[in-house]
Amino acid sequence: MAKKEESSKTVLERVYNIPLRRETLKVPPFKKANKAVKTVKQFISKHMKSENVMIGKRLNLKIWEHGAKNPPHHVKVNAVKDDKGKIFVELVGAPKEKPKVEEKKAAKKEKKEAKAEKPEEKLEKEVEEIKEERAEEAKKIEKEEIKELKKEHHPQHAPRMPARPKVQESHPTAPRSV
Repeated sequence: MAKKEESSKTVLERVYNIPLRRETLKVPPFKKANKAVKTVKQFISKHMKSENVMIGKRLNLKIWEHGAKNPPHHVKVNAVKDDKGKIFVELVGAPKEKPKVEEKKAAKKEKKEAKAEKPEEKLEKEVEEIKEERAEEAKKIEKEEIKELKKEHHPQHAPRMPARPKVQESHPTAPRSV
């Protein structure tokens, strides 16, 4: 039998307002957003007593919102620590991740919607096929016309020019030998 994965239980949940300005001033402008991410990880690991820190998608987007040179001066985050010591940090007010069961249901709905759109897609495919067939027919007709034109017209080659004797060129400033 397959073992069921036990979902990790939330041990600690806190909201922090993390100051980033003081740390980002210590680095050159092009490294400020990187330093802000590192600062968030340091702050959370210090306050929640664990080294395993995961930053959420929305928080990362908020830090990088205005590019690498201009991160926010502070961010308000929600930090959740589970029983295994893993900390997940996300922006306050960000939607929580859906369970996998809901994701499967959403995927099934999308498939049903895709099936409903098929009659339109069938028409488009049929139109494309007809266009391709007509293009092929036009190419065949062109080839036949070219063959007929070649049969009617026998081109004559121009007479060949006699070959010039090869002359070895010397340097322009070299003395001429007679």
